[in-house]
Amino acid sequence: MNKYSYSKDGINFNLNKTNLIEISLLRCETKLANNGAVCAETGIRSGRSPDDRFIVYDQFTQWEIDWGEFNKPFDIKYFEALWLRLGNYLNNRESFISLLHVCADPIHYQPIRIIAESSWHMLFSKIMFISPKKFNPVNKQEWIIFIAPLFNCIPIRDNTNSEYTTIIDFKKKRILIIMHYAGEIKKSMFSVLNFILPEQGILPMHCSANVGEDKNTTLFFGLSGTGKTTLSSDPNRYLIGDDEHGWKNGSVFNYEGGCYAKTSNISINNDPVIWNAIKFGTLLENVFIDENSIPDYDNMTISSNSRAAYPLEFIKNRVFYNYANEPIAIVFLTCDMTGIIPMVSLLSKEAAAYHFISGYTAKIGSTEISANSNLILESTFSTCFGAPFFPRAYDIYAKLLINRISLFKTNVYIVNTGWTGGFYGGKLGNRINISITRQIINAIQQGKLINTKNNYIPGLNLFIPIYLECINSKFINPRNTWRNKKLYDKKAKKLILKFINNFSKFQNIDKSIINAGPYIL
Repeated sequence: MNKYSYSKDGINFNLNKTNLIEISLLRCETKLANNGAVCAETGIRSGRSPDDRFIVYDQFTQWEIDWGEFNKPFDIKYFEALWLRLGNYLNNRESFISLLHVCADPIHYQPIRIIAESSWHMLFSKIMFISPKKFNPVNKQEWIIFIAPLFNCIPIRDNTNSEYTTIIDFKKKRILIIMHYAGEIKKSMFSVLNFILPEQGILPMHCSANVGEDKNTTLFFGLSGTGKTTLSSDPNRYLIGDDEHGWKNGSVFNYEGGCYAKTSNISINNDPVIWNAIKFGTLLENVFIDENSIPDYDNMTISSNSRAAYPLEFIKNRVFYNYANEPIAIVFLTCDMTGIIPMVSLLSKEAAAYHFISGYTAKIGSTEISANSNLILESTFSTCFGAPFFPRAYDIYAKLLINRISLFKTNVYIVNTGWTGGFYGGKLGNRINISITRQIINAIQQGKLINTKNNYIPGLNLFIPIYLECINSKFINPRNTWRNKKLYDKKAKKLILKFINNFSKFQNIDKSIINAGPYIL
């Protein structure tokens, strides 16, 4: 332990990661894998629980939050009672306390004080957030986070939907997390920054980011399972971060100090950066460990949403300062289960706004579960490619995106990481090979799609390159990959209608943005 940490009278203050690993093993919270990582299991809740997530409703948030499906109000009276009850609960148990930061920007970072009853949840927090080195939280009020997965809410008493809950209090900067799944910890602070930063003119983003030797930055937007972490973890480029970033005038900066990568079916050949980061100091979550203590990433017995949390310093090629230049390229990663979306499309800024607001993709090995569900596998629209994490109205984020794209002249693309030649579950449809997708990304980063000749796909209203080195030219247009062209046309019309119906719920959208989206021929 260093001089700023101690264990006394049931309080473990600012312990380092090695201390926390040792304690988690001694307390049987985790078990040791043969590669040095420790593995924890979360029980029936192996993903985020949207039905149990709330925001405190008060005079401060009343008009600021986009209340609805993802941002559900919670009565301040019940929150205060639950906060007091949870505080008393933690005071009577051995607890772990750490002082950390969220956001690598020296001006916009937020100091946080985490109080947890579990050593492995504190280990996760120490990996995913930033340990203060030079930032001094003078004039910044700390966010207080209670993490108590073993505490059980009583719905009739606490006004919750189940025994689990996550509640954010924006006014008093408090968060309580009564949940085993560790992803709720990072996503709660992601939501906080997504609420705060737009007021400073900064675009918060659910994206990964990397930069090349040429100092050119690429952003990858997408839901979990679409390839954000895998594609940004490129051994030939430098990783900024794998999930959460802000974009301000002059730079893109990471919110976090670690990565939270899906481990389902990973291999050393397809995912060398992630694979090599799993070692002592890494926390595995819901990964099957066999009788020889070897992790089996193909075994989904525990959960299809298995994860590895590891510090950024475990990645050889990373951006040391956790931020880089504004992006020359933005990639919307769309896992299209219908086989209709092209492997790569080029977007105008209006089309970029349309597809950013739409957020079309699929839930693959979903991070979402509820008390009555496990794996969700379906097409979906998720506004801003992360609707559950954005507390404000969609148009605030869309305007910030258009503004940044316009000022920096960023090129925007859709890359399909889903199916081609047919649809998911069909006899002929196949998931696009990750090696092909990597070659497409490389072509984008090398500027090979700028000023190229394009073909136009009516209905989808998309432009695609006529030629690309990594793809046989006849397969660049997805219709050419289907044997049954009439079936393709039928499925395409059905998908276009889904886009139109989904977009109809958005009000007061500029006509140029609407016209940049799909339409019925």
